[in-house]
Amino acid sequence: MEGKNAFWFLENIDLSGIFCPNKYAAQEANFEHKAYKKGEFIYVPKDESDMLFYITSGRIKIGSYGEGDKEILKAIIHQGEVFGELALIGEEKRRDFAQALEPTTLCALSKADMTGLLRDRSDLQTFLLKIMGSRVLEMEKRLESLVFKDSRSRVIGFLLDLADKKGKRVGYETLIKGFFTHQEIANLTATSRQTVTTVLNELRSRNLLTFNRKRLLIRDLEQLRVEI
Repeated sequence: MEGKNAFWFLENIDLSGIFCPNKYAAQEANFEHKAYKKGEFIYVPKDESDMLFYITSGRIKIGSYGEGDKEILKAIIHQGEVFGELALIGEEKRRDFAQALEPTTLCALSKADMTGLLRDRSDLQTFLLKIMGSRVLEMEKRLESLVFKDSRSRVIGFLLDLADKKGKRVGYETLIKGFFTHQEIANLTATSRQTVTTVLNELRSRNLLTFNRKRLLIRDLEQLRVEI
């Protein structure tokens, strides 16, 4: 299960060393180290797009605003992941917002300094290409799910994707730490919070999974695949 992690290509990249260097190195480049409170914005639309961010703790949500300022949730980024990478491919002003979902600490690197690193490190180039590609594929997959699947299937598909990316095999079961809230799942699957709650409670009543705010335990992954 862990071998299918969406971020398998990070294995040989020391992201903490790149984004959170020692004190001496930090003095030589434009690094930022900052803590954010729950609900605080890291950036909002039309801010300068000039930094990349690495999450040392906490979670960030990436989204935009639609008609009537309705929030459109695009992704939730976890500890050990990078965001803000569109700064490297021509984005001058942010189109999305990034907001802390809980107390979060970040290390950041300027676009100029990252560009310099990219000239010297082919592994870092590969990493950024793959992370951008994986996020494009994820958005395409969500769009296809929205078009071709009903709300119940979208919720179950989300759980299966989560198991593939972040699940850890524990005997015959699959453990995912740091589970999402029902509202977060609803936003990511274009369903309602009530639908998510109904589907999760149904699966729990059939002993296919158990969950709380800290973890999800899928008791029978293969049976869950049949449900979609």
